[in-house]
Amino acid sequence: MIAYKIRSLTGWRASLLAVFAGAFAALALAPLFVWPAIFVSFPLLVLLLDGRVGEARGRVRRFFHTGWLFGFGYFLAGLWWVGSAFLVDAETFAWLLPVAVMALPAGMALFWGLAAALASFAWREGKHASWGQIIVLACAFAIGEFLRGTVLTGFPWNLIGYAAMPSPLAMQSASLIGAYGVSALTVFAACLPVLVLKHGGWRGVVPTLAALIAAHLGYGAYSLSIASTANEPGVRLRIVQPNLTQDEKWDRDNEDAIMARYLALTQSSDGPQPTHVIWPESAFPFILQDRPDRLQQIAESLHGNTQLVTGAMRAVWPTSTTPEQVFNALYVVSSGGALLDHGDKTRLVPFGEYLPLGFVLKGVGLRQLVEGRGFTPGLQRKVIPIDGAPPFLPLICYEIIFSGQLLSGDQVRPGWIVNLTNDGWFGQTSGPYQHFHASQIRAVEEGLPVVRAANSGISGIIDANGRVRAALGLGKVGVVDGPLPRAAPITLYSRIGTLPFLLLICICYGVSIGLLRSGKRKQTV
Repeated sequence: MIAYKIRSLTGWRASLLAVFAGAFAALALAPLFVWPAIFVSFPLLVLLLDGRVGEARGRVRRFFHTGWLFGFGYFLAGLWWVGSAFLVDAETFAWLLPVAVMALPAGMALFWGLAAALASFAWREGKHASWGQIIVLACAFAIGEFLRGTVLTGFPWNLIGYAAMPSPLAMQSASLIGAYGVSALTVFAACLPVLVLKHGGWRGVVPTLAALIAAHLGYGAYSLSIASTANEPGVRLRIVQPNLTQDEKWDRDNEDAIMARYLALTQSSDGPQPTHVIWPESAFPFILQDRPDRLQQIAESLHGNTQLVTGAMRAVWPTSTTPEQVFNALYVVSSGGALLDHGDKTRLVPFGEYLPLGFVLKGVGLRQLVEGRGFTPGLQRKVIPIDGAPPFLPLICYEIIFSGQLLSGDQVRPGWIVNLTNDGWFGQTSGPYQHFHASQIRAVEEGLPVVRAANSGISGIIDANGRVRAALGLGKVGVVDGPLPRAAPITLYSRIGTLPFLLLICICYGVSIGLLRSGKRKQTV
């Protein structure tokens, strides 16, 4: 009866339910992790799609519209915190807040609309959701999520598979099939309860769902049971979390106070001296390479052979043939204050660190959120050697959210990942929790520990199985001291990457469509 009423909804009622169902699914994300929500939301989506079947003409458009509304609700509820960034400089950007809060979810929802449109080819008039159609829908969502993480630089924040990975126990499947593969299985499992409404019983559904959950969690339990807890010998880390407000952080008149806080925290502990100190993204409101006085201060704060890894702006000054370029970078600084190596951020945040179509948008008074002319993207990410520890891979800010796109195949495997970020833009919202959760999943996918330094939190040390060894919470000032966990053996996902998964998904999609159409032809003969 309930299923019939939902399928029969039309107009604004159906649209409102689609938005609500998508928003309800977002409860499964960090920091709430109410994962049962997806077992309500996705059956509602399937029933709404059932109601949009009708005649073949226009079916793709109707499915797209329903999928878009569902995605809009999900991303609106999951990304509302983005608006906080526009209140940092409220006089300049506050008027853009409602535009940003609505436009980003609307854009991300296009990929879920596309997923529903792809699934429409498995539906036909008079027939409601079946096993085959749910498989097609899961494959289509996986394709949509992959495209969301790839097209126009990509923004794979809050992949639907994250709903099935609230803890390290539930994250280990990502080491085999990655977050996109887990996303496909998540949608398939979440849609299964709708089959009960069609068939009137749990036969087939319960065993399948139980088997999926058992395999997912069973593999997690097995992986954690054999996972090493060993640390890299002789490596002692200190992560500094200054918790500077955005007004403080970018105020050039405040640089003495900024340096004083970093230096005091670096020297704050009475315990064993660290071998490596980590400061967060864009730690200074000045170009570090041009400030020997500040480098001397850093050298005086580092004991023995301690080295500093810090975020900082890096400038390439203009010449007669090249313009000035400023990079969002990471530096390795020696105990003597020398700049030993650097890595540049290759994936910049649109509208945050650079202005897309700047020559057009600047003409109407827009600029990026970060002060200045904007950053230049680095050409290639590289593994950085460092004395006294394994080489590391720098990932700055949201570079950590990209699954399976960390290194080119000819680069040596690092021993750890250093993620420097500044989540101070987003205050005490769910955004920093979601960012930290994504860092845990990258650790599992790659089998590499992640050392995370965040200006305002959450900073921490995550081992190669996604377990948090030590952390400092959001909005706190302090340090995180601890050893560096050892890397795990290279994972299957790290070895084969995303393309085999995508090929498999496309094959499953095509086979399912073929079988469903074959079944239709047999019924008409």
